[in-house]
Amino acid sequence: MDDMIAIRNLTKRFGAITAVDDVSFNVRRGEVLGFLGPNGAGKSTTMKMLAGFLAPSAGSAAVCGFDVQQQPIQAKSRLGYLPEGAPAYPDMTPRGFLGFVAAVRGYDGAERAKRIAIAVERANLQDVLEQPIDTLSKGFKRRVGLAQALIHDPEVLVLDEPTDGLDPNQKFEVRRLIETMAADKAIIVSTHILEEVEAACTRVIIIAGGRVVADGTPAALAARDPIHNAVLVRLAPAAAEAARRKLRALDGVKTIDAGEDGAALLVRPVDGRSLVAEIGALARSEPWSVSELRVEHGRLETVFRQITGGLAPKAAA
Repeated sequence: MDDMIAIRNLTKRFGAITAVDDVSFNVRRGEVLGFLGPNGAGKSTTMKMLAGFLAPSAGSAAVCGFDVQQQPIQAKSRLGYLPEGAPAYPDMTPRGFLGFVAAVRGYDGAERAKRIAIAVERANLQDVLEQPIDTLSKGFKRRVGLAQALIHDPEVLVLDEPTDGLDPNQKFEVRRLIETMAADKAIIVSTHILEEVEAACTRVIIIAGGRVVADGTPAALAARDPIHNAVLVRLAPAAAEAARRKLRALDGVKTIDAGEDGAALLVRPVDGRSLVAEIGALARSEPWSVSELRVEHGRLETVFRQITGGLAPKAAA
């Protein structure tokens, strides 16, 4: 796969504050990258530099091989950008605004009409095309912003909180749209909704304090949760102590946590290995009256808190 986005040692300083600190990563065609971090971590600043809205203090960003600062026209022609807040002219209608954006992109006549129609369909804006943007709900304003990012069918998409203000059905539509476009594009999605990252993204980068602190697939990062592959055994209270002794003797058991009444045992494995087969076989061979046996899966939210909890935003440092 091709590297569609290349960020090298990107740094941005605002006076004494370093908002983005020596960040480097690539995004290939076909990847949907979830770009995560706490407020003030440097996410939006990084995306603004990639989109050419901010000049970096050091380092570089390239889109499809074109340096954003040195070759801005070539880079921006291949980039669709949905910024935070999705600013638009409030007195324009969505149709008028998209026509304006299409004209700026160099389309006219039948081609302009075609581009507008496709963007409107993708963002599901048919019912509000003639209303002033200022009268639209936050969700529809966000969808207008998404439509303008798609109008030229760019190879690279940078979406800052694309589902902000959308209802659950609309969020599902946007996730499905991202999935349908993913094969031919490189897409960066910044969001605070971690379920969306797990549902739509093939890779996750976590940034904190202006630096990249984690990079991997959603599943690989979730597996760093201490509870990943732990096995919950719910059984008769009278059998709890005997069960605990037997379970502790199994190879690969790290700790066993008990519920308040002792009837629920959480068996944590060493290094996230799977113990469910061994525990299941043991439970079937013992008179424990097991009512539930299930595998717990790691949560990206837990790992996110672990990684970023001790790293203050640069603005607050």
